[in-house]
Amino acid sequence: MTEPVNIKILDREFTVGCEPDERDGLLAAAQLLDSRMREIRGSNRMAALDRVAVLAALNLAHELMQLKADTQSREQTLNRTLVDMNRKLDGLFDTLTTR
Repeated sequence: MTEPVNIKILDREFTVGCEPDERDGLLAAAQLLDSRMREIRGSNRMAALDRVAVLAALNLAHELMQLKADTQSREQTLNRTLVDMNRKLDGLFDTLTTR
């Protein structure tokens, strides 16, 4: 059952519905977004909110894509290592069973 959660981003309050077990994650995400938007806005208090929001979203999306690419690369490396280890183990077992 969703429940309302109040979040504050750039001194503006928003009410968002979420599951109780997702509340902490939502609050952490809101805090991260607020921090990034403040960083982008900097001392320019006149910056358009929608522009600041789009730039923050683009930055976060870029970071997410980089993390996904890094994860995929690590998974490929791990899979190659596991295949190599399995091949070596198969060779070792073959040697032991032919004795």
